[in-house]
Amino acid sequence: MKVIICPGIHPPELTESFVAGLELSKFCQPADILIFPTKDYPAYSGWHILQFVGDRLRGDGKTDYQLPITNYQLPIRLVFISFSAGVVGAIAAAKAWQRMGGKVKAFIALDGWGVPLFGDFPIYRVSHDEFTHWSSALLGSGEESFYADPGVEHLELWRSPQTARGWWVNAQGQRAPATAAEFLVGVL
Repeated sequence: MKVIICPGIHPPELTESFVAGLELSKFCQPADILIFPTKDYPAYSGWHILQFVGDRLRGDGKTDYQLPITNYQLPIRLVFISFSAGVVGAIAAAKAWQRMGGKVKAFIALDGWGVPLFGDFPIYRVSHDEFTHWSSALLGSGEESFYADPGVEHLELWRSPQTARGWWVNAQGQRAPATAAEFLVGVL
């Protein structure tokens, strides 16, 4: 399993803090965590994210981004964790990966407000407040979701998911108290 982190448009230090707050190294090897470089490419570009993933999975250091990716790489299951503008690009890349025959184990959208989330793979939403949670669900609620209560600032959700307290909502609509980090780790 590879975890593809698709940040939004913000300083890279926030993403470093996000990864540290989740303690992803407990669940996967550092080489299995791929952070899309939004300082070099648009966060909302599914094409660039797909090229980035293909380049990293090919592992030969080339950056010519020849698609489709060769079949030996497609069985790798990907988990996309995306934030804000990165949700736009990540959902496009995840759908393209599936169309190419790849496997998406999970797609997680943090504050992907206004982004329709539908696909042939499990989708999870994380929102910085209840209004964003409710209004985003109109465009696809996903398998399970989380929203902060009390609400937190948009960037705070990404920077410090371990401090965002709120509600883990299951597929039946039942709620349980959790932090955003607990929800994300539970999904992983």
